[in-house]
Amino acid sequence: MYLIVGIGNPGDNYRETRHNVGFDVIDTLSDKLKINLNKNKFKGLLGEGRYNNKKIFLLKPMTYVNLSGESVLEITNFYKIPFENIIVVYDDISLDTGRIRIRKKGSSGGHNGMKSIIKNLGSDKFPRVKVGIGSPKHGLVPHVLGKFGKEDRILVDKAIKASSHALITLIDEGIEIAMTQYNNFNAI
Repeated sequence: MYLIVGIGNPGDNYRETRHNVGFDVIDTLSDKLKINLNKNKFKGLLGEGRYNNKKIFLLKPMTYVNLSGESVLEITNFYKIPFENIIVVYDDISLDTGRIRIRKKGSSGGHNGMKSIIKNLGSDKFPRVKVGIGSPKHGLVPHVLGKFGKEDRILVDKAIKASSHALITLIDEGIEIAMTQYNNFNAI
């Protein structure tokens, strides 16, 4: 059983913003695995299905980024999902736009959604896929809540697609192989 969580903000005004890259990856993975995100449960939009005889939950918390951990905690407690099978996908300002970084565990790196998840779970020992959105030039909030320019959108779309492949590799072959294959991914 796996829980794959994309961090983002609900609502049309946040669609395609840098902070919603996690949601974008979940949408791409949902299409690829044919798992519909059609249930409002656990303070989120949830899809459940099977892939290679494994139960897969896809979750987009509807709590806004800063409270993502509330949604993750509810489903984790309900289904007793082990931390090593919770994979969180989110935007990272410390990576160039279009880069991907997979980690087994670690700190929040200053990301408020990750802070919330770590706080609620009481652990940072769960895998994560970080998608680079580039560093802010004129303030953090306008950057993460802003939309990508035309060229950056092309790069991040490639990274979103690669991230969905990386998640499937992680489930099929394990995190070490996924890290080896995708940690050097650069959409340029």
